[in-house]
This record gives sequence, structure tokens and C-alpha cells, in this order.
Amino acid sequence: MNSQIIKKIIKYRLFWPLVCLFAVLVVNLIRTPDFFNISINSKGVLYGYLIDIINRSSELIILAAGMTVCVASSAGTDISVGSVMAVTGAVTCFLLGTGDAYNIPYVLAVVAGILAATACGAWNGFLVAKLKIQPMVATLILFTAGRGIAQLITGGNILYIKVKNFKYLGSVLPGVPLPTPIFVAAAVVILTSVLLKKSALGMYIQSVGINAKASRLIGLNSTLIIFLTYAFCGMCSGIAGTIATSRIYSIDANNVGLNMEMDAILAVALGGNSLAGGKFSLAGSVIGAITIQALSTSLYSMGVSADQLPVYKAIVVIIIVSLQSKQFKKFFKNFSQKQKITGAGEKVTQ
Repeated sequence: MNSQIIKKIIKYRLFWPLVCLFAVLVVNLIRTPDFFNISINSKGVLYGYLIDIINRSSELIILAAGMTVCVASSAGTDISVGSVMAVTGAVTCFLLGTGDAYNIPYVLAVVAGILAATACGAWNGFLVAKLKIQPMVATLILFTAGRGIAQLITGGNILYIKVKNFKYLGSVLPGVPLPTPIFVAAAVVILTSVLLKKSALGMYIQSVGINAKASRLIGLNSTLIIFLTYAFCGMCSGIAGTIATSRIYSIDANNVGLNMEMDAILAVALGGNSLAGGKFSLAGSVIGAITIQALSTSLYSMGVSADQLPVYKAIVVIIIVSLQSKQFKKFFKNFSQKQKITGAGEKVTQ
């Protein structure tokens, strides 16, 4: 049974992501002996380091799900996800208003915000799939302009929502022991997994990511598939933006989703996904997202400031991308062969 589990872990490329997560958790355990302790506070809500990490990583898990399919289909990343989160929050809060009661029903405002984010993703998809613009360049437009759009919607102000139940999505529902973002992230991951595994879409995405031209020759509409993955990534950004806005019960266009695109890309890379497109592991990306949040918690506990944190994450990204490069794999293969030859020569000499 244990050997079967190990084989499945290796098959789905989860070995190294799990090793990274385990290493980070061990470091935290050494520094904080009660790291794995989970308690219930006076309000009946579970709390502890593990609960906090999973809760705080919820937005990143959702973004990583969208980023995973983008990378798989187009071999490119969407660097606008953080700005799109800000656009979502701006649309939602603007429609709800800052009075003592909502201007429109809460659900309609949330749906409008997520639809706005999906439209942003569709715009990125149009540029990448139809106009054949390199993904990073195409998404750089909204990366730059997205927060400006959010500022235009809010009039350059921070909009605060006074209605109490607006906080529920980003905190906890009355009588529920777990934070709401955990349930939302789990729902997004489960629905995405079912969509990719129970339909042919997952196979289509892999095929287009490996070779878009060959996919067109066998009848796949590679343009449509890439377009849909970016629209889906936009929708995930919208859901994450709604949670982030609810956490602080306001919209600050300059700070909501700030640097989240970096973390989403890192989560995909840490999850064992190739940034060159093709095969992907959604479970690996989820593990990568949790690892990043655990890493952030560790760095903060070591006295690293929020301004310095991206530097350390950037170093990790460089190392991971380098390890996944063809040149490194070729070098490692040649090195292994030389070691075998050297070892065989020593045996013959003896």
C-alpha cells in the first residue's frame, strides 16, 4: 500500500512539492514547538498556526488554480491577477455603496465584480490567443492599468463597507468553526479538478500546451482553448479579490492583491508544473500555494519585513526556473553518466 502511494505521488509530480512543504513545516516546528497545536476560541472558531496558514493562503490557492491552466495552455503567465483583484473589489464595493445598507443586493454586486474580472481575463485571452502576443507582454497591460481602472471606479478613495455581513466571506460565518475562505478555496479547487478530469478539457489544455500547431491539425481549436484558460484565470482572480476585499471590509486599490501575481507564479513552479506548458498538476499548485504562505510566516517570524519579502521569494523563483530548464537537466544527465562511468572504471581497476 505504501509503495502504491509513493508511485502515485511520483506519477502526479507531487514528490518535490511535498518535500518543500515538509521542510518549511519542520523549520516552523523547530522555531515554534506549539506550531501544530489547534484550539477553539471563545467564539467557537478553530485557530492555530496551521489554520491561519491555510486561511491566509486561500486567495493564493484560487489564483494558483487559474494560473496553472494558463501556464499549461500557453506556456506563459498572467501577471495581471493582482490588479484584476483590485478591479473586482472596486466594482463590488462601488455597487454596494458605503451607506448603512447595500445599494443593490450583495449577491448581484459580487457577481458583477467577478464578471468584471472574467472580462479582464477574456481581454488577456484575446491578446494572447487571437493576436498572438507573448503572454507576459499581453498581461502587462492590465498589470499596469488595472489599479488605475480600480482607482477610477472608486474615485481615488478607499471605500469602506459598513454592513456587517460583508465581512463573512473573508472571516467566519456565525456558528461555523472554520474560516469561510477555506471553504471557498476548496470549492474552487474541487470544481476545477472535476472540470479538468471528468471532461476532455484537461487533455485538450495539455495537448495545446505541448504543441498548439499539432493540436490544430487534429481538430482542436487551440485559440479558443487558450482564450478560455485566461478567462478562467480572470474569474479566479475575481473570486480571490472578493475574499481579499471582504477581509478588510473595504477596497484599497493600491494594496489589494499587491504582489500576488509573483506568489501565484511561484506556487505553480513550486507545484512541479513546467513553465514551458503542457502537463500540469493542480494538486501540486495547491501544495505550492500553502508552502508559500508557510514560507511567508517563517520569514516574518525571522524578522523579515514586508518590503524585503519579495526579494527572498524572487530568489526561490530563480532557483526553481533554473532547475526546470533544459540546460540544467542536460547538465545533470551528463554529470550522472560521468559518475557512472567513473564508478565503473574504479571497479575494473580494483
